[in-house]
Amino acid sequence: MIRTVLTGATGRMGATLSRLVREAPDLELAGATARGKAEQLAALGVPAGDDLGRVLDAARAQVVIDFTSAEASVVHARQCAERGVALVIGSTGFTPEARAEVARSAASIPVVLAPNTSVGVNVVIRMAAELARVLGDGYDVEVLEAHHRMKKDAPSGTALKLAEVLASALGRGQEDLTFARHGQIGARPSKEIGVQTLRGGDVVGEHTVFFYGEGERIELTHRATSRDQFGLGALRAARWVTGRTPGLYDMADVLGFPRAT
Repeated sequence: MIRTVLTGATGRMGATLSRLVREAPDLELAGATARGKAEQLAALGVPAGDDLGRVLDAARAQVVIDFTSAEASVVHARQCAERGVALVIGSTGFTPEARAEVARSAASIPVVLAPNTSVGVNVVIRMAAELARVLGDGYDVEVLEAHHRMKKDAPSGTALKLAEVLASALGRGQEDLTFARHGQIGARPSKEIGVQTLRGGDVVGEHTVFFYGEGERIELTHRATSRDQFGLGALRAARWVTGRTPGLYDMADVLGFPRAT
């Protein structure tokens, strides 16, 4: 049994993870962080509080699954590194500086940092890169993402990851990404990769990559209809990362995809 601690256990994603961990035959919910009244924390049935460090000390944890915020995840990574506990991060919205902070912690512990832990969406990300390499510069590339009205960061971490792998596959850089269009913008630059955002309702997550060619269009889409898929992927990552050597990993490592060269 892998002793697992969850952060934000009473939130929407945290509640999903709590249920899935309890259902898993090889994982044990050993602790949780959450903000709430004493009776809410007691109902979790495990060491719980708003300080991850204290929870880790009480829980004898082997791995932490963290779906909170980029700012909180930086602190959580530091606390895990101090105690030698593996970490899976599903938070999004990382600045380059925050990502560098997590990488520093990963020098001491194994960390999986993934903008999206769904197995399906990570397969789509890999397929998008393969399509881009095969199609080449003869197609205009656009990324469209949609999420619920409560999501705070835009574009989504998954959309940014898609844009990153598409740019890499096509030999392009950050300067070729366009995140908004308005007014008299002129003709579309040939190397541009557009990344567009929709927000509304209770959409769990939708991502589509469009390849627009002359006389044809290719669409590659992933639609999440339940948070369970993120949770199941996170559990898969937790199993994989426990006992690994220190380093900063992603879902491509978890799924056994070859590293890009």
